[in-house]
Amino acid sequence: MHVEQLQDGDHPFAVMVQHAAGHAPVVLFAAGAGGLPERYHTLLQTLADAGCSVLAPHFERLATPFPTQQELLLRARRLALALDAFVTPGAPIAGVGHSIGASTLLAMSGAALWLGPGARVPIPHDPRLGLLCLVTAPLGFFQAPEALTQVRVPLQVWAGGQDTITVASQAQWLAQTLPASVTVDLCVVADAGHLSFMDSPPPHAVETVTDKVGFLREFAGEVCGFVMQPRGPGIG
Repeated sequence: MHVEQLQDGDHPFAVMVQHAAGHAPVVLFAAGAGGLPERYHTLLQTLADAGCSVLAPHFERLATPFPTQQELLLRARRLALALDAFVTPGAPIAGVGHSIGASTLLAMSGAALWLGPGARVPIPHDPRLGLLCLVTAPLGFFQAPEALTQVRVPLQVWAGGQDTITVASQAQWLAQTLPASVTVDLCVVADAGHLSFMDSPPPHAVETVTDKVGFLREFAGEVCGFVMQPRGPGIG
């Protein structure tokens, strides 16, 4: 993979890019609060090695554990700008995200994201996302009535049994609350924590997975199996 620069108005930002040949599946990756896709090396490299085109924008680290509207809108906008720059019109795309990145992708797929009463974040619906893989997504943002009724895409949803940040019951709630027409593949890993899905978690993280290398390979393989479906034209 290599890094390319895009412009968001007057502000440049970096995007990790893997161009695949032919009609390759396209994966749009949204990192968690830290914002650096390099910290998910096994997942992204596995997707690339399997023949996927990969787009992974860099973001600034979130200033606090609770994101602001401005931070969420910036992330959603730059994810969309990456698609604008590198993907041919009409190409089916899978969104893969961790933590707040997963929540952002869910909002881009039609869910209503709220920061509190009367504080819906106006993230535009992006119909280019045809599949979503959500990894330990914070889902309290979507508790408002009918917040999920506009979601139409198939989902693979990952949760960790040892996650104390976004507990596994949130993923189970999502699977039960989405419209019946939405296919949900729910994957709960009993010994995984919130940060177990990263190759390079923050220094303070306490790892609960015994065989981290084997776990990351298995996890990445399952995500590949979900996103590797017949696609239209890929990155141009």
